[in-house]
Amino acid sequence: MKLKIQNGQEYIFDLVRKKFVLNQPEEWVRQNFIKFLNEKKGYPLSLMSVEKKTNINLRQKRCDIICFDKNNQALLLVECKAQNIKLNQETINQSVIYQKKIKAQFIIITNGNQTYCFKEDNTKIEFIKKIPHYSLIE
Repeated sequence: MKLKIQNGQEYIFDLVRKKFVLNQPEEWVRQNFIKFLNEKKGYPLSLMSVEKKTNINLRQKRCDIICFDKNNQALLLVECKAQNIKLNQETINQSVIYQKKIKAQFIIITNGNQTYCFKEDNTKIEFIKKIPHYSLIE
C-alpha cells in the first residue's frame, strides 16, 4: 500500500478514487480489501465505487465498497469495519439495510481479520463459503 505522511498524519492511497485519504483503522481495512478484490478475485477497479452516497430511510449513508458489472448492476456490497470491531448481527443488519437499496448479488462484511460473504435469495440471507471471482458472476 502506498502511504505518506503529511502535516504529521498518515495517508493511504485509494486505488479507486486515485487519491490519498487519511489512514484511519476502517480506511486501512477498506483499502486492503479493495486490493484483495482486484488482485485475487478479479474485480476491476474501474467498476468499483468507494463511499458511494445513498439515501436510505430519508438519511444519507455511505456504502464502503460496491462492485458493479459492465452493465452497472451491483455485484458486491462490502461493509468494512476497523480490525478491533467485532462482526456481529448489528453489522449484518446494517449491510442488509444497505442491500435493500443497492440490490447487490452478494453482501460482504469484513474487519480485515474476519470476512463473511452472504447471498440474498428471496429475502433469505444465506452464508457463502467463498467470495466469488468476478469472472464467475459477471
